Amino acid sequence: MALCALLSSCADPAFILGSTTTEATTIDSLGVTGPPVSPSSSDGLDSSDGSGTPPPCGDPDSPGCGNAVDLLFVIDNSGTMGEEQLNLATNFGLLVERLQTLEDGAGNRVGVDVNIMVTTTDFDNRSCHGPWTNPSYTPAKGSPIYTPCTERLERFTGFGDDPLVVEDACLLVCDPDAPAAPEDHFIHFDTLGDDNVVGGGPAEALACLGPQGIDGCGYEAPLESMLQALNPDACWNDPEACSDPRWDWLSQPFLRPGSLLAVAIITDEADCSVRDFTIMGDVDFMEVDPSAGTPQPSSALCWNAGVVCSGLDPRTGEYTGCTAADIDIDGTVGVDSTEAVLHPLSRYTDLLGALEARGHEILMLGVLGVPEVTEHAPGVPHQPTAGGLEALVYRNWRDPDVPAGGDILPGEWSDGVRAANKQFEFGIGPGCTGYDADAGTYTGQAIPPVRIREVCESLDTPDDPATTQIDETRIRCCVESICDDDFSPAIECLTGLIEQAVVPVK
Repeated sequence: MALCALLSSCADPAFILGSTTTEATTIDSLGVTGPPVSPSSSDGLDSSDGSGTPPPCGDPDSPGCGNAVDLLFVIDNSGTMGEEQLNLATNFGLLVERLQTLEDGAGNRVGVDVNIMVTTTDFDNRSCHGPWTNPSYTPAKGSPIYTPCTERLERFTGFGDDPLVVEDACLLVCDPDAPAAPEDHFIHFDTLGDDNVVGGGPAEALACLGPQGIDGCGYEAPLESMLQALNPDACWNDPEACSDPRWDWLSQPFLRPGSLLAVAIITDEADCSVRDFTIMGDVDFMEVDPSAGTPQPSSALCWNAGVVCSGLDPRTGEYTGCTAADIDIDGTVGVDSTEAVLHPLSRYTDLLGALEARGHEILMLGVLGVPEVTEHAPGVPHQPTAGGLEALVYRNWRDPDVPAGGDILPGEWSDGVRAANKQFEFGIGPGCTGYDADAGTYTGQAIPPVRIREVCESLDTPDDPATTQIDETRIRCCVESICDDDFSPAIECLTGLIEQAVVPVK
């Protein structure tokens, strides 16, 4: 990756994929570049009551919606994600079961109608191209991944002379002799037993679809991938207006008018949704490589280009806090969003706001680099109440190894890796360290979230202190730890958010 950033022949990625037209405009004048809305678009712009906003999902008067739940998974497919993808896939059965058996507060069964689409965190980055790239790999850039992982086994081999191979992340959850898969670019099922799956049920299909492999770009861009996946005018969301021959086989949209929209982002690194790709070779955003003694490209670029930390305690290496920031090419903090080197968070919050204005209620789950959650609320939506974000500390890497009170994993410590090497690699210390109690081994580490966290938490509704009789608090964001060896609490929180939002169809 460090060598790749120096290559001048790498082209910038396409800005929009699967669009219904090549003419660039903005979505709702939000400054989010994309194709114009087609008059034949089925993205929910036309209101049934003439108000410009369709009734929300769950409203019996909402046309074509009922209790439609559209769930998008954005899954990190970089080299450290094999175990996490397997962990997630083993819990997909729980997800489908919970969705099929949702009840409201009175114990009434909620008949949901579900679409689930999967994409990766790889929006492409010119610094991820080089002779090490698997020649058959194409970045998803927010487009749907709809084939079973058994047809993509080459994706589960990493890079190098002795590459990591994690085919079990697929084969342990998907039968290679009889893989289940959807007939469309997403999985569909409802509580009446209707689905679009061949070779099994929705749970089996999702387990086969979910694992994405480990040969994706290490400069993960989950927020940009999310935006492109949710672009109302992408072919997978508006197949009737699609003129792209790559997607002319699509017939049904993933994103439906007025649906309840849930987004799940699973990643172990910081968001690197780059706007100005010149930063990939800019020493101002690099950390010093201790082996070279000079600034070199690494994933620290992503942290340094979009996050500002304050209140460093030199004794502990801990910061008072870290926040997202718009930073220009000269490293100036707090610039206009049009000058930011990473896409500003307003790009993503504005799009989610526009979708909300069109009748979608929006929920988000982040399985990210935070300490393991130690307690959850007993009632819906079962949100974290201890550990997790509450226990997150932003700090620099520390020597020695983990058992001795430092941050370096034992295997890396024995190989000579020190805190300076990890600081160069990521720009910030770990948000969590995974441990397999049964095996007695440390399983990996993850970088703390800032940009994804802020987008997720922007969906929450805080209590209005001016109204003492009513608590307006509404939780729409749930953040769990990717270092946890069991993702079932994350699934419970996601389905709890959905349960809290849907109502029985009358």
